[in-house]
Amino acid sequence: MKIIILGAGQVGGTLAEHLAREDNDITVVDTDGERLRELHTRLDIRTVSGAGSYPLILRQAGCEEADLLIAVTNSDEVNMIACQVAHTLFRTPTKIARVRAAAYLTRKGLFAHEAVPIDVLISPEQVVTDYIRRLIEHPGALQVLEFADGLVQLVAVRAIYGGPLVGQDLAFLRRHMPNVDTRVAAIYRKDRPIIPRGDTVIEADDEVFFLAARRDIRAVMSELRRLDRDFRQVVIAGGGNIGERLAEHLEHSHQVKIIEQSLERCTQLSERLDRTVVLHGSVTAKRLLEEEHIEDCDIFCALTNDDEVNIMSSMLAKRLGAKKVLTLINNAAYVDLVQGGEIDIAISPQQATIGSLLTHVRRGDIVKVHSLRRGAAEAIEAIAHGDTQSSKVVGRAIGDIDLPQGTTIGAVVRGKEVLIAHDDVVVASGDHVILFVIDKRRLRDVERLFQVGLTFF
Repeated sequence: MKIIILGAGQVGGTLAEHLAREDNDITVVDTDGERLRELHTRLDIRTVSGAGSYPLILRQAGCEEADLLIAVTNSDEVNMIACQVAHTLFRTPTKIARVRAAAYLTRKGLFAHEAVPIDVLISPEQVVTDYIRRLIEHPGALQVLEFADGLVQLVAVRAIYGGPLVGQDLAFLRRHMPNVDTRVAAIYRKDRPIIPRGDTVIEADDEVFFLAARRDIRAVMSELRRLDRDFRQVVIAGGGNIGERLAEHLEHSHQVKIIEQSLERCTQLSERLDRTVVLHGSVTAKRLLEEEHIEDCDIFCALTNDDEVNIMSSMLAKRLGAKKVLTLINNAAYVDLVQGGEIDIAISPQQATIGSLLTHVRRGDIVKVHSLRRGAAEAIEAIAHGDTQSSKVVGRAIGDIDLPQGTTIGAVVRGKEVLIAHDDVVVASGDHVILFVIDKRRLRDVERLFQVGLTFF
């Protein structure tokens, strides 16, 4: 696939790295020549220096032959105009743009074929807000990802010594919980993946990924660790777009406080939010945190646009008694360094956004992609089409499907029915199949499984 990426920042660079590994023809456009040279040296890609919205620059990038344009520069306006130019002059089939400003996102009819022709709109702030909201709804989880319109969730938890399943094999889980169906999709032990089997024994400190119907998630989590009590008191450090959206989601079900350094922004937040307490001050001020009884806080969410402020305020809040701390970190290199110590959960907005973009790059009928383990693995929701003659999965029991190495099927969703993937479950046309792929080199093989042969047509 020939793909043009506008913007060589954190998201654009990470996306180029993902896609270059998969034999795509990638061209990255940016005004930062030094950043382009660094990407070109490290990756097998083309680079073009210039403004991504200029027709001449898009022509140099090969927009006339491109299958996909992904506009992820730091400017909403450049992203929007680039899609307009690509549509009008080059008839680029698919155009994806990152747009942040609510002033654009809230205007109905703006992003349409006859208006601003963007096929897929990505709002990073909304993606990250939803990601954090799901973590707050499931105390103790490291990741919570949704499939099939929320019917199925993939949850990552760290197994803790004393959990009922720790020291037991996976077959014990089914015997111990006969009324709850679940599938362990993968286990990471000391950062190394393990393909789970019935005789696989869970050890303390394992990172366990499991799939279950939404209603069963808490029951399964309780087998791996002592359940944390529901979060009630939430402190948000930083009143930017993400902080404001998160407060809007939570303020009617939780006790929410926002700490914001800008007095002008505090005034805006207090006018827009109904029940959230808005505090003016520095999130790294020890006296302010003590005065607000941070020791009573169930979760402290550091969501400013400054990594160092987020890290330091999280560490301070944890030492002052906050039960859990969640930290937004833009520099992906920091995520592995800080998570698991005093910082309970570190979130990379780039990794959260990448999945939304990859969904539209994958071949076959792929409706959802989540990037996991900092891009090392993926969870995919694919739709099965065809019949036994034209499809490699339709009409076959899961145990008989020739899955690529390192790939597991976790669940099948048929209408509103969730079928956890046991070997005797037969895949039907139209089923949504949820897969966990440990080895990304096998992604093309997974996609081919869901591509229909010519006899289907």
